[in-house]
Amino acid sequence: MDEGFPTGVRDFTAALASSAPTPGGGGAAALCGALAAALCAMASRLTAGRKKYADRAQELGRIVTDADALRERLLTLIGEDAENFAPLANAYSLPKDDPATAGTLRRATLNACRAPMEMLRCACETIELLERARELSSPLLLSDVGCGASLARAAAECAAINVRVNTRSLPGDPESMVLEEEVGRLAAEYLPRAEAVSASVTRWLLRL
Repeated sequence: MDEGFPTGVRDFTAALASSAPTPGGGGAAALCGALAAALCAMASRLTAGRKKYADRAQELGRIVTDADALRERLLTLIGEDAENFAPLANAYSLPKDDPATAGTLRRATLNACRAPMEMLRCACETIELLERARELSSPLLLSDVGCGASLARAAAECAAINVRVNTRSLPGDPESMVLEEEVGRLAAEYLPRAEAVSASVTRWLLRL
């Protein structure tokens, strides 16, 4: 073990690489989102601690508080996503000729959408915070904001994929359609916003 390397990160990626079905794409999406929120908090926290930016400290403090809360929630969603997958896996093994199977499978499928749907919403909130961090952070920390925006975009896109992989099995279902509409709306709005933050940082770094 490398000295100082977070054991939990190594263990999580080992679990992700294993033949176990969980953690999977949903867990990876949540981790990306948590990393994005952490970078947002770091850039804001370090900027707020400098006298030069004292006039921004209060707003930066609010960003830190919100980003820390999002990071914690996203990490919790890794476990929730895995827990919600188990009933769905069990439902797929039920007898197809049992009249109760269709209803059980539907409920398990919709339940499996819950964690990635919340991951998507959290990622979108993180993107909003990163937009403000882009405006308020010290230039020395803008690369971290840009990395956070790229990670938040990946988190949102991966969360959307993990909702859609479930809703596609329920074509025409009213609840499924509502979820798909929200996923489409959030993705259409927030993926470009995240890209705009990272692109603006890249332009600044290249002096364009």
